[in-house]
Amino acid sequence: MGANLRLRLLELGYVHIAAITRESTHEALRAALADADIVFHLAGVNRTRDEGDFAKGNTGFTERLAQALVDTDRAVPVVFASSTQAAVGNAYGSSKRAAEDALIRYSNTSGAPLHVFRLTNVFGKWARPNYNSAVATFCHQVAHRQPITIHDGTTPLRLVYIDDVVTAFVDRLVCPTTLPGPSGFAEAGPVYEITVGELASTLQGYAASRTNLVGPRTGSGLSRALYATYVSYLPPEDFTYKVPRYADPRGEFVEMIKTPDCGQFSYFTAHAGVTRGGHYHHSKVEKFLVIKGRARFGFRHVISGQLREFVTQGGEGCIVESVPGWTHDITNVGQDELVVMLWASEIFDRTRPDTVAQEVRP
Repeated sequence: MGANLRLRLLELGYVHIAAITRESTHEALRAALADADIVFHLAGVNRTRDEGDFAKGNTGFTERLAQALVDTDRAVPVVFASSTQAAVGNAYGSSKRAAEDALIRYSNTSGAPLHVFRLTNVFGKWARPNYNSAVATFCHQVAHRQPITIHDGTTPLRLVYIDDVVTAFVDRLVCPTTLPGPSGFAEAGPVYEITVGELASTLQGYAASRTNLVGPRTGSGLSRALYATYVSYLPPEDFTYKVPRYADPRGEFVEMIKTPDCGQFSYFTAHAGVTRGGHYHHSKVEKFLVIKGRARFGFRHVISGQLREFVTQGGEGCIVESVPGWTHDITNVGQDELVVMLWASEIFDRTRPDTVAQEVRP
């Protein structure tokens, strides 16, 4: 959380950021707080072999922070990253609840705004794998081709994305007045729900998409956040990957990505004078965009015989769309290699190709 928040603050122009850790001395705390406009308290212990570390790292440090804030004799707003576990009676939750209480006392005494976020499982880039986040652990394992161990795939997870958390934190800079949500605590969200088994299956699907080319849904919500998180765990040597390339005397054809329900993207090339296509579709629709070179698109209605031609070239940004019931072809009428981007409304199915050969000019 600290790394993501610091980066966002720098992007927004907040360059004077004092970083304090649990190991910082009281003097260092006082020096950092002397001119602070707001405190983001994200430090804490959430996994340890000695339960006493919870009280020391969570409650103890927060009490030190609260005293240092009192010593400033100013009402400095505080944003505290607590946990939903604070409502649970385990050692970790109790330590977070006691930390909340310390800050509440400071707020009541000083009049400083206090924003307590009882966060559920936060996920996103830079979280430590094999620590306290199943998302981070699974992302790391899948990205590094390691097996995933699942004890109960039906176990539910409630997740909140780091970008949404940081946005909620930064909003407190704009509106420092304490504005608790319906729960009585500041809120960050949305909160997503998924099972452990669904999480593992989704991440494994991301990895498989590099082979089967079926791209995941990544436009919004949890799928958008999960995919961004997964790829952030890829080692740099895996930032690139190959896709199938089919070449013949006419040029080459390369499929880039397929979607579950919105077709596929590819590109093809054609040497000077070469004609590609010469077929029609009953339902499939294609969109062509010439990236390089000059192309003539020919169309003929398969019933009426009506003919049409369109010429376009790279740099024009002109889409040519094939229409069901019109046979069509593309001819390279320039001197250079023709490069055309292609979107098809459905994934090519060799058993039902919906592609019927027929020349535009028999």
